[in-house]
Amino acid sequence: MVSDTAVSAGILLLRVVVGFVIAAHGYNKFFGGGRIPGTAGWFDSIGMRPGLLHARLAATTEIGSGILLAMGLLTPLAGAAIVALMLVAGYTVHRGSGFFVNANGWEYNVVLAVVGVSVSITGAGRWSIDNLVGIDHTLSGWLGFAISVVLGLIAGIAQLALFFRPSATAGR
Repeated sequence: MVSDTAVSAGILLLRVVVGFVIAAHGYNKFFGGGRIPGTAGWFDSIGMRPGLLHARLAATTEIGSGILLAMGLLTPLAGAAIVALMLVAGYTVHRGSGFFVNANGWEYNVVLAVVGVSVSITGAGRWSIDNLVGIDHTLSGWLGFAISVVLGLIAGIAQLALFFRPSATAGR
């Protein structure tokens, strides 16, 4: 049987690495390449309108959810945000390219979303802020699953329903 210390160390490693990967995507939208104006133009081009709003929302949500996941703070809410982000990204950008990431498919989106849900189910572990303040066991298990999946799907579907308006010539 694996010790509680080993499980907590594994969850910590997963949270920190994936959290910082997600936060880095948001940081890059703010400070890399075309910054927010370039990201806004790209969002407009894929049909997420208004692009400027979605560039700011996506960047902020990526940074926020990534940091929350890495710290193990309100972990199921971080998981829900990651599920929503990956649902929108998978649908708007990757769905027409098949599964594999090397062909611009949705493989990577699924992995990140499943990590968000999985850590929400297991709890953030011993070395987390959720544990420090005594809410890790309260927010994990089926409740963590429900928060991360249901809230994440509702948020992602709502965003797509309200704002995804691709042009008739998109993708040509």
